[in-house]
Amino acid sequence: MRLGVLDIGSNTVHLLVVDAVRDGRPDPAADDRSTVRLMRYLDDEGRIDNDGVAALSEAVRKAAKAAKRLGAEELIGIATSAIREATNGPEVLARLEEIAGVPLQVLTGSEEAELTFLAARRWHGWAAGRLLVLDIGGGSLEIAMGMDELPDYAVSVPLGAGRLTHDFLRSDPATDKQLDALKSHIKKTLAPVAKEIRKQAAPDHVVATSKTFRSLARLAGQRVEVIGPEERRRMQLADLVDWTPRLAKIPAEQRMELPGITPERTYQIVAGAMVAQRAMKDLGIEEIEVCPWALREGVLLRRLDVLTD
Repeated sequence: MRLGVLDIGSNTVHLLVVDAVRDGRPDPAADDRSTVRLMRYLDDEGRIDNDGVAALSEAVRKAAKAAKRLGAEELIGIATSAIREATNGPEVLARLEEIAGVPLQVLTGSEEAELTFLAARRWHGWAAGRLLVLDIGGGSLEIAMGMDELPDYAVSVPLGAGRLTHDFLRSDPATDKQLDALKSHIKKTLAPVAKEIRKQAAPDHVVATSKTFRSLARLAGQRVEVIGPEERRRMQLADLVDWTPRLAKIPAEQRMELPGITPERTYQIVAGAMVAQRAMKDLGIEEIEVCPWALREGVLLRRLDVLTD
């Protein structure tokens, strides 16, 4: 069957369509995405304003039409932190469900972390041993670790690149005062998570998912090898430490000239880099490998596991 996942995230509304076969690899048949950058539409009360609702509605309408055009027989709708935490989230969700024509499941932070971990585990396999997975989204940072397909430890913290850019980096480029405030906030927020991680057994392999990490790895990492259509990249903490302050001094429009920095990520890549750097440092990570699968693939894999022939 042709299966689609409609992911309403903090930065993009993304439709992924696959030809689903039980026990088969969920290779994408097509996708469609719209950049929304939802955090810029939040008011001081945490409410998505009318322009934001309109932008979301248009993006979901476009994705729903694409799903129909691409012949998706089943569409799974998910929404993540921006909708979950907005004060008018239920109201906005009801409108988007009507447009999409399917229920939209609002994932908890721990569910996001667990599904992303499942995708990384399937991609890297059992040979990866104890796996630590990091994912920086627009609204939150997910961290999960374990030996099996369900992590022993999974947490979501409000350290998404879009959220932090909106809350702290109000000028372009950001001032030293803004950067210092953000640095302190990230360190304080991550401290209890790092403490818990240190209580766990050390990971055998550390991977990162999400477009933020992929962009940073293209900029500051190294290409390792190519497996089929997917390239593998690794990034060392030392290289990220070198690049982060340089990124912060470059205006957003000029960052797009750098390798890996796309127009939809350029405004929030500094905050993303600061979160990545602090997370790697506090968790004792010297190098990460970028995993091409993340939340959407995790949702698909979970559905394929119960697919009947």
